[in-house]
Amino acid sequence: MELKHKALLEELIAIQGVSGDEGRIKDFLLDYIDKNKQHWKVVPEVIHGPRFQDTIILVFGTPRTAIYAHTDTIGYSVGYNKDLIRVGGPRNIEGTALVGKDNEGPCEAEVLIIEDEQGGMRVNYVAEREIARGTLLSFKPNFRETEEYIQSPYMDNRLGVWTALQVAETLDNGAIVFSTYEEHGGNSVGNCARYLLKNYGVLQALICDITWVTYGVVHGAGVAISMRDSMIPRKSYLDRIIAIAEKSGVPFQLEVESAGGSDGSVLQKSDLPIDWCFIGAAEDNVHTPDEKVFKSDIVTMIELYKVLMREL
Repeated sequence: MELKHKALLEELIAIQGVSGDEGRIKDFLLDYIDKNKQHWKVVPEVIHGPRFQDTIILVFGTPRTAIYAHTDTIGYSVGYNKDLIRVGGPRNIEGTALVGKDNEGPCEAEVLIIEDEQGGMRVNYVAEREIARGTLLSFKPNFRETEEYIQSPYMDNRLGVWTALQVAETLDNGAIVFSTYEEHGGNSVGNCARYLLKNYGVLQALICDITWVTYGVVHGAGVAISMRDSMIPRKSYLDRIIAIAEKSGVPFQLEVESAGGSDGSVLQKSDLPIDWCFIGAAEDNVHTPDEKVFKSDIVTMIELYKVLMREL
């Protein structure tokens, strides 16, 4: 199976954007949008600037629903004595290749796990030179593809960002928010949701993100509609989404989990009356350099988002 705009996905994955340092991915997205928006069905209003930090909002026509896709990734901060401090929840795997840039220029390192006699564990880096304190390191890009799946660091959530850009090409009415800080506590969605509510009356949200393969959610069964994780979307909104999905004929599966969170969690904890639902393809090897997503699930993710943005 061949994916349209696959090269764009590979480009997105290669751009460093650890939580709190999303400036490069923002600049890339603004440049891409500027070069391509004239070829989309509707040319969107592009909203960004200091009051939005590194987020971007696209507004198409008369929006009723907003897609939220976070641009940040997990990674590490360099601490004292070659310590690595997690940003978000990367899995600590010995030998994992990391890249970054400090005041001396580009740098590469590997994860080193040190266990003490009491059973404790320290996570350090090994590199050819010392890396400046506070430097953010991310997984080294390593894009792989077979006929069935794509495997790479940061499918979560560069694949969600890429999906939103595919939906943008044919969107008549709606908004797309490229959010920040999702992997490390959430930050920007409340501000963006408040802006869209105040200026456009948008009360509905879809969280365009990547979920996990579990014993109840599997590869190749279609995009997952999450009925709950650690948070619970409003049932009347969820019922509408499932009814539209069933009528569309797009393959999907239902997810019911007890843990996990997303930009939807931030919306639910806010004081805003925003309905939300997490919808995304499932990946294996979560938060590692080897995240794997089946192409058929990617296709159904794009198709269902197009249908929902039209019908909700």
